[in-house]
Amino acid sequence: MLSRSNIKLLLVDDDEDDYFLTCDYLKQIPSQCIEVVWAKSFSMAISKLTQVKFDICFFDFRLGAKTGLDLLRIVKEHRILTPMVMLTGKGHKEIDEEAMKLGAMDYLIKGELDAEKIERCIRYSLERSQTLQTLQESEAQYKSIFDNIQQAIVLTSPIDGSFLYFNPEVSVLTGYSPEELRKMSTISIFGSTSSRQSFATQLAQNGRLDNYETWLTTKAGEKKLCQINAFKRTDSNGQEHFLGVVRDITNLRKAEKELVISEKVAATGRLIRTLAHEVRNPLTNINLSIDQLASELQDEELHFFLEIIQRNSKRIGDLISELLNSYRPAAVSLSPYSGCLIIEESIQQAIDRLNLKNIQLYKDLSADALLQIDAEQIKIALLNIVINAIEAMETGKGILEVKSAIKGSSYLISIKDNGMGMSVEQIDRLFEPYFTSKSNGFGLGLSATLNIIQSHKGSIEVESTLGEGSIFIISLPIHSQAA
Repeated sequence: MLSRSNIKLLLVDDDEDDYFLTCDYLKQIPSQCIEVVWAKSFSMAISKLTQVKFDICFFDFRLGAKTGLDLLRIVKEHRILTPMVMLTGKGHKEIDEEAMKLGAMDYLIKGELDAEKIERCIRYSLERSQTLQTLQESEAQYKSIFDNIQQAIVLTSPIDGSFLYFNPEVSVLTGYSPEELRKMSTISIFGSTSSRQSFATQLAQNGRLDNYETWLTTKAGEKKLCQINAFKRTDSNGQEHFLGVVRDITNLRKAEKELVISEKVAATGRLIRTLAHEVRNPLTNINLSIDQLASELQDEELHFFLEIIQRNSKRIGDLISELLNSYRPAAVSLSPYSGCLIIEESIQQAIDRLNLKNIQLYKDLSADALLQIDAEQIKIALLNIVINAIEAMETGKGILEVKSAIKGSSYLISIKDNGMGMSVEQIDRLFEPYFTSKSNGFGLGLSATLNIIQSHKGSIEVESTLGEGSIFIISLPIHSQAA
């Protein structure tokens, strides 16, 4: 029996005899109060369905020039939630299947009607409608959560990597519009077929991947280091999908790397200061003794050896001072300066080296900004990078590219070469004092450069591949954007 005692039913039928016959069956349902509203035309049915809330609607397949299928299409288009049941003169498989696809809850054959069948149909239709409505509400709720969560969520095809679903954060992460993403594959964002294939193979074999890190490429060509948590799921049709949550960790890894470098520099600095103190004390005694001996010693030949001791003692003192200076925060005197101008002046100081090695220079300094910097120190920092780039390139084949850009409140200076490049191990130790890959180098240039840039509240990023070259990207805070 029906669990609801009061039901408002819309009966759509242009045949008055059929209307009265159906009403008789409805009255025979025990313990039920069913209010029947009659719509005797297609247009009247549309009017009532769009203006009044009904618990259920029975409609005839034939409604003059229109059919019940036309009615179902309009109900679906207007997103009317009333459960719809079609009445047919006789069963027609194709029409019945089409009606169910368009959202009909059930269909009844008029010649086989009785109170029991109608009661069961109403009960099942109301229960199914309630279940579907609950599912739709849950779907809307979860969709709202996915759409508003502050992480990119994607559902993709394991075969071709096409996007089946994505939330708005995917557009924020990649720079592509939703329309563009719907026509794309994840292969283009992974950067290559091989990198995406590696990810897909591991996920297919393991069923899930936790904290999988990979580089993704945005629409603007920017590379972002992302962490993906993904798992393989199978839907009700047996189709496999990849569901993933993508998090941009580029800035996090950059901050971690900068922190490691800072801690390493600070620890080395403490060691250097301790060593300098311990060395300078006996060195002072040595110098005082040399001065005393020099004033009393009469033998000229012995004076020659004293001078050797003095020169080397001074050399030790200079090395200690140089060591201490490399770990001492750079004292800066800030003033407004054009970003493009500081780049031009830095390159000009290295122009002779560029010409001697016959290196091609390409500049794109279209972006300018007013920086609050110590111009002389920034020149030293940039010159160190430019000189390193020149020395890494082969004579007559080198190409140096220098560009400027503005990103948010930062002024970016990129210096790119096509030299020998560096390994991951070399990059990790690049800014350590006294680390160098050059046979005649001291390894203090880039350490000093990092010190200068950090004293300006800036940062340096390095990308390099062995045999392909390197790119240094210096970021400095903008004082104001140039006109």
